[in-house]
Amino acid sequence: MRIDVLGVGFDNLTMTEAVSRGAALLEEPGCHYVVTPNPEIVEVCRENPAAMRAVNGADLVLPDGIGVVKGAAMLGTPLKEKTPGIEFAAGLMGKMAETGKSLYLLGAKPGVAEAAAERLQAQYPGLKIAGTHDGYFKEDAPVVEAIRESGADCVFVCLGAPKQELWMVEHGPATGAHLMVGLGGSLDVFAGVVERAP
Repeated sequence: MRIDVLGVGFDNLTMTEAVSRGAALLEEPGCHYVVTPNPEIVEVCRENPAAMRAVNGADLVLPDGIGVVKGAAMLGTPLKEKTPGIEFAAGLMGKMAETGKSLYLLGAKPGVAEAAAERLQAQYPGLKIAGTHDGYFKEDAPVVEAIRESGADCVFVCLGAPKQELWMVEHGPATGAHLMVGLGGSLDVFAGVVERAP
């Protein structure tokens, strides 16, 4: 049962439950995707029907930010806790490292995904980085093909909202990956280019 906050349905999970669900989706056939809307993305969805469909169509919709949690409480339908995308990603990478799953990093400025890959590899021994690509591409097909050829189990899609959500819906299945996670500016944080917002 999802909790409706201004039209966006959020899964009511703790962080531990969310990570377990994400890890389970990696084992399931087909392509699945996770979105992590904050209040700003909820507002985008209210104005953009395609974004709303993409967000509500996700296998997991996680509240990224206390604003969503407060909003749900004010509406009388409280969520268990906020589940920030960057922490969800960290938990998921921990599980992937244990099971030898591979990750593709897509997004950010040229060089950032590579820097993030190096740091994540050191942080999560056992995590396989299948490949990286910056977010400044004009055509989707070569990127989709590169991901498919890499054999990645999971793709972190960091193109900003709602572009990343729409991209996952349109291109996810063709990549051959089992799980895609929309993570906005997370690659900059993983790469150490920017400090994580408080």
